[in-house]
Amino acid sequence: MVDVKIDYRRNIMEKEVYSLCFMCSIRCPIKVQVKDGQVTWIEGNPHVAGMEGSLCPRGAAGPSLLYDDQRLQSPLIRTGKRGEGKFRKATWDEALDMVGEKLTAVLKEHGGQSVVLGERTQLATHVSKTFLKAIGSPNHFTHDALCKGSVNTACRSLFGYTDGQMGIDYKNTKNIILYGRNIFESISVKEVNNLMVAMEHGAKMTYIDPRVTVTATKAHRYWMIRPGTDLALNYALINVILNERLYDAAYVEKWVLGLRELQDFINPYTPEWAEQETGIAAEAIIELAREVSKSKPSVVFHFGYRGASHQNEIYLRRSILMLNALMGSIESKGGFFFKKGPGEEGGKPARKLTEQKFPKIDVPRFDKVGTPDFPLPDPNHGVGQMLPHAILNQDPYPIKAFIAYRFDPIMSIPDASLTKKALDELDLIVAIDINYSDIAWYADVVLPESTYLERTDCIQQANGLKPQMFLRRQAVAPRYDTRDGALILKQIADRIGTGKYFPFESMDELVAWQLEGTGFKIEDFDTKGFVAYGQKQILWNRTEGIKFKTPSGKIEFKSSLLEEAGFESFPAYQPVAKPNSDRFRLVVGRIALHTHVSTQNNPYLNELCSENVLWINKNRAAELGIDNGDPVEVASSVGKGQITVKATDMIHPETVFMLHGFGHEADNASRSCRKGVSDAVLQENLTDQIGGSPALHDTFVTVTPV
Repeated sequence: MVDVKIDYRRNIMEKEVYSLCFMCSIRCPIKVQVKDGQVTWIEGNPHVAGMEGSLCPRGAAGPSLLYDDQRLQSPLIRTGKRGEGKFRKATWDEALDMVGEKLTAVLKEHGGQSVVLGERTQLATHVSKTFLKAIGSPNHFTHDALCKGSVNTACRSLFGYTDGQMGIDYKNTKNIILYGRNIFESISVKEVNNLMVAMEHGAKMTYIDPRVTVTATKAHRYWMIRPGTDLALNYALINVILNERLYDAAYVEKWVLGLRELQDFINPYTPEWAEQETGIAAEAIIELAREVSKSKPSVVFHFGYRGASHQNEIYLRRSILMLNALMGSIESKGGFFFKKGPGEEGGKPARKLTEQKFPKIDVPRFDKVGTPDFPLPDPNHGVGQMLPHAILNQDPYPIKAFIAYRFDPIMSIPDASLTKKALDELDLIVAIDINYSDIAWYADVVLPESTYLERTDCIQQANGLKPQMFLRRQAVAPRYDTRDGALILKQIADRIGTGKYFPFESMDELVAWQLEGTGFKIEDFDTKGFVAYGQKQILWNRTEGIKFKTPSGKIEFKSSLLEEAGFESFPAYQPVAKPNSDRFRLVVGRIALHTHVSTQNNPYLNELCSENVLWINKNRAAELGIDNGDPVEVASSVGKGQITVKATDMIHPETVFMLHGFGHEADNASRSCRKGVSDAVLQENLTDQIGGSPALHDTFVTVTPV
């Protein structure tokens, strides 16, 4: 590896390994210190700008995951009923043979389309997709779809790029507006460090959320908006910007299609109208529009890290992106930029297994994405919350096997009861996981994956202002009988007759195969953990050189993508009704200490935050006879649970809030089992039928003293 030091007098070997964290999906570059085969320290990669050697709490808890005796330690085969938690240890050959036999039977009787694989997007996603393509299944989906599918669709409708192909220049921004993007708790280290630099140099931050978060306390301006009314606020901001001609006229004239139609549409949506809907004063809305326009184009109206709140989500995200376009902040220093790939420097990207030739697939996806029923969501991620419906209704065909690759549908897809009912209809459930997740507890066969510190992974193609590649390197040997996920899929493929699509026997071989033709070798990553195709940041010429991928070559306010599918570009605003007197809108979110549903049992992180609570406005709580710290029952139309109350004036009276990711059911994850309530138990399975995201904040609940 790198910097190996041997003290022969004491027989001690020390080394430093540059790698990538995987305590969340950001994949921060890290430096791992190892002594005698044990991880002794992890810090941010000091060679990577913006990391500054720092990590978030989850990244710092990586060793706690590595040495956790409650994570999966060997293959398991279920011996009891699903969800009962009765398993027996198995050898790898026994477990893989069983999966191979059962999958072969499913494929023979029902065809490749009867197999679905859902995963948390990762560096080996091309391996997962290859596994399905090889058996003739179109049914791959990712956690991204449940998080930000509508943001993806909104970006494509305006620019022709996905949200993942866009980045934000936090360090040079002069004014940033965040719509529930709780950036100082749902942390990406480089983003936070760069934003702090910008704020130290005078950048302004506005935060909009029904709840006071840590980010709200750091903002120059905080608005406690009525939940669900952000679109009304944006329509009013656009109204002011257009009527007072605060926009970047030259940029808009050159690059925007549909300004006139937007102007005609937006006239009725005045700040005074928005005040009645949002609870934000008209004068304050006007003030923000004028203030932001003075900083253009170095302005960011943040499009959201999770964009999955409401059934009209795509139009909220489009309105945010249109505000950026009006400020001229698309492909601008201090604004948004399109990520540049190796081709901009005359280079080649790392190869992917999906580039091979596969049998033609003629059937639709299980979620019907890409068909007239569901034309616009991105098939690269799918619409995962449709899985229970597809299984139960056998529409468009029977689903018989599900592979959960470090993804937990029981805790991630709304309406956990419905999800379990669907899972019970399957012939085979396989979980590839690190922890005793709820889906692992429910599975027929559990195949344990090595942690990110115990494995080398596929190349990360890190496109951006400077295209680069990063590599996750194995730091220590596996502590338990676990394997790399990509190798697990290859070994299943070997057993079902599709092994020819996986031309490797180890992860080093796969990485070497990926690097062929790029001009780089594995050893090139030793010194700093990454390689760069060039040295200078690349921003396209704003006058002539922006390469939008829409049919018009412009930013399409009037969207061909939407309108050709039969949807409006500018839908009339639908007022958001207040909840009935005994009900609250359920809002969920994150904390700096936990990642989705995967870290609640981590020894370090569990000690710091072991259970979620229900935030409720203290005046509403008093009306219900509830005091701070009381246990209550929170119930929706699909589920209920018991949770402790946090009565506070730092939340809007119409809403209650809980952290996502708690209420686990796997007994072997004893620290987190039955601690708090899972939001998926309460949430209705509702969807933005245009953009594709679930509507996680369109469920209403009652709160009753216990």
